[in-house]
Amino acid sequence: MFFFSSLFDMLEVNATRVDEQRLLIEREFFGREALNVIACEGTERIERPETYKQWQMRNLRAGFRPLPLQEEIMKKARYKVSKSYHRDFLVDKDNRWMLQGWKGRVIFALSAWTS
Repeated sequence: MFFFSSLFDMLEVNATRVDEQRLLIEREFFGREALNVIACEGTERIERPETYKQWQMRNLRAGFRPLPLQEEIMKKARYKVSKSYHRDFLVDKDNRWMLQGWKGRVIFALSAWTS
């Protein structure tokens, strides 16, 4: 629930309510996913959001190893976000994960793995 509330808050701050692209994103992407997570159970439920830490454990159990996060990539991402994006966007690092978020809440986490 917090994931979707952060996404919709981010859209509210960064796009007008009449912006066609915003309406499309809300309706076709996030709206359908949110409805599925909130209203559906059992076989009707398609989306099952998990945290990046849950994915990390799943990958480790499957025998994968995380690759190091390149500091140069982190520097470039932080610089771009600080210069070109709203102040509430965040780019952070947790071990070997690049975290992207809004107002302190992680929305996306990126990592690279090898077998």
